Amino acid sequence: MATPQKPAHEGDVELEERQETRVPRRYKVIFHNDDFTTMEYVISSLVRFFHKSETEAVHLMLSVHKKGQAVAGVFPRDIAETKVAEVTKDAREHGMPLLVTAEPE
Repeated sequence: MATPQKPAHEGDVELEERQETRVPRRYKVIFHNDDFTTMEYVISSLVRFFHKSETEAVHLMLSVHKKGQAVAGVFPRDIAETKVAEVTKDAREHGMPLLVTAEPE
């Protein structure tokens, strides 16, 4: 019969190593300005893909137009990449050269 091992010294405590966990990195989905994509299309994309209200979408569209870009949302990497792919595909289907990217926050 095996006997449990005792600590080498009275009062010693055995510690289990735990792996360090980190919060997953989040990614910003960014709309970039261009001279061809219509303002209406940008607004409709923000409403459709990012569930923005009409007012929020107009505000973001104006930021894209005046500042050159705006953040549509911040998501985990896989969701951000999916949103970029969906918006880009839809833009091409509508003949728009809209550039949407995802970058770490």
